[in-house]
Amino acid sequence: MNDNIKQISKIPEPSLRRLPWYLSCVKLKAKDGDKYISSTQISRKTGIDASQIAKDMSYISISGRTRVGYDVAELIRVLEEFLGFTSCHNAFICGVGSLGGALLGDSGLMHFGLHIVAGFDVDPKLVGHTISGVPIYHMDDLKRYVSKHHVQIGVLTVPIDKAQKVTNQMTKSGIKAVWNFTPFRIRVPEGIVVQNTSLYAHLAVMFNRLNSQNIENDNSHKIALDDQE
Repeated sequence: MNDNIKQISKIPEPSLRRLPWYLSCVKLKAKDGDKYISSTQISRKTGIDASQIAKDMSYISISGRTRVGYDVAELIRVLEEFLGFTSCHNAFICGVGSLGGALLGDSGLMHFGLHIVAGFDVDPKLVGHTISGVPIYHMDDLKRYVSKHHVQIGVLTVPIDKAQKVTNQMTKSGIKAVWNFTPFRIRVPEGIVVQNTSLYAHLAVMFNRLNSQNIENDNSHKIALDDQE
């Protein structure tokens, strides 16, 4: 087994989720012309404890120099390779509505190794056309194109009531990993990778925290006024 795969398989998911934050921070340092960066410097930029950063870095094949830190260029190279950003992963988008269409036009995904090569939908107004240069095919042709292009990744951006049906179609067509943007918890056969990224769930968390903060501020203001009386 590839050493990189072995490392990824044993790294805790919270650590894996933090690594892209470190990468962005280190890239900013590189733009500033800095040659080295320490865990303490990354901590100041990310708000993550330096000891946690050092522990997360221990899962990848790089070590820093005492009182110097990590070599910036080397750290960028190792992080990008470890995270899979240096390889090109072809993917299909299923559901070319407003979100799916926006992702088709997001050229930034290529910088992180994801290449959207086609979109699939059932809307006759979309099928047969292109969006941002990406062709749109009918969902009935998904299996044929998965086989033809050897695509393993499918991006799910359909309405919630179609989520499970389209997921079933994706997995039966040979898709091995589903990036799910719907707020529906899809069910997949064993061995299929699922990454849930619900914008609505994140909105709910943000709204809840904002509301709690507003309530705390209102209560603090009320207490301050009471004290003045």
